[in-house]
Amino acid sequence: MSKRLAILTGGGDCPGLNNVIRAVVFQAVKKYGDEVIAFEYGWKGPIQNITRSLTLKDVDHIFNEGGTIIKSSRTNPYKVEGGPQKVMDTLKANKIDALIAVGGEDTCGVADKLVNDFKAPIVCVPKTIDNDLNATDQTFGFDTSISIVCDALDRLHTTAKSHDRVLVLEVMGRHAGWIATMGGMAGAADYILIPEEPFDIKKVAEAIKIRKKEAGYAIIVVAEGAKFAEGEVLKDQELDAFGHVKLGGIGDRVAKNIEELTGFETRSTTLGHIQRGGSPTAYDRVLGTRYGLAAVDLIHNNKLGRMVSLQGIKITDVAIREAVGTLKTVEMTIYDQTRVFFGDEVRPKAKA
Repeated sequence: MSKRLAILTGGGDCPGLNNVIRAVVFQAVKKYGDEVIAFEYGWKGPIQNITRSLTLKDVDHIFNEGGTIIKSSRTNPYKVEGGPQKVMDTLKANKIDALIAVGGEDTCGVADKLVNDFKAPIVCVPKTIDNDLNATDQTFGFDTSISIVCDALDRLHTTAKSHDRVLVLEVMGRHAGWIATMGGMAGAADYILIPEEPFDIKKVAEAIKIRKKEAGYAIIVVAEGAKFAEGEVLKDQELDAFGHVKLGGIGDRVAKNIEELTGFETRSTTLGHIQRGGSPTAYDRVLGTRYGLAAVDLIHNNKLGRMVSLQGIKITDVAIREAVGTLKTVEMTIYDQTRVFFGDEVRPKAKA
């Protein structure tokens, strides 16, 4: 039986979102004869009933576009007076049989509450460039993000080497250092600083001295949420709708401290939203597409309250509840593998 489906994209934009949207529409229309509409601007859409139709023609060409054609926002219905009930009323008014919510922990966290509080007919698709969502091996957008970090590092190596400088690259990663770890490893960083392990700046400086002597220059990658032993660096105290403090400035502070401790000319670069932009990699296009196809199948198999998930190479599904509440942080055995490049491990004495 054909259905009337809706889709929204919440939180930060992410390469691969349009691939999910395209796959949902193709699967729904061509396989099941469904009708698909979008709620624009994330959860703001169903709160304010901001809709648009999605046809095959609307999505046919978006396979290589970054961002999301149906817009996004960080709106939290549970921070809006009567927000959850407005969402449910809008679903009913638009005769929606099921909603596909595409997002990270915040977006999926709202979905989980709506399922629990109202038995809302929702299926989730996991999205975050930070790769920190539980219950899935990888989120789409992550591969694109670390590819961008790798490209940036390739370029920074050339200028650092040309000027005998130390360069610091600040990347995204509030609570999890997946981007810094994987991007830093791919881009041959000499030191990687992540939120999971507070760092001693003096130890980092000593390692940089060794690397500078060996190569003439050095590269440090730092996640925005990385913490000095005495605490994190906050850009300001403003909170978003989900209660997150805005972070920033860690790269500049690390660079300043390294220059003071070593005497080496040190500069910092912050990638910021560049990590979210542009066309998705082939991997993220495929993963986003597979997720979108599977989400529609879940609905037609009456498996609501579920999230599509990558387990190994297989697309499966888990309860939305399994994905939210606890972030997936960096597996420290992976981070530990990068320590050989840091130069701060005990080294055997050279033979005479």
